[in-house]
Amino acid sequence: MNQCELSACIRHALERYFRDLDGEKPSALYDMVIRCVERPLLESVLAQTGGNQTEAAKMLGISRGTLRRKLAEHHLT
Repeated sequence: MNQCELSACIRHALERYFRDLDGEKPSALYDMVIRCVERPLLESVLAQTGGNQTEAAKMLGISRGTLRRKLAEHHLT
């Protein structure tokens, strides 16, 4: 899956989310989407690196400290 396909998947999921709201106004949408995407991203990258946090941080383009903070936020430590 390339970047455009991933974007299309997210767009489709959001369209379905808005449709399912049936006219209700969403709140804190940005935070909700980031929280929904971030955890599986972290899990997948850690799986790809065999749990190596240094390599995972490099893959993600973030510092190891930021990765550790995000892992703690998602209770993945």
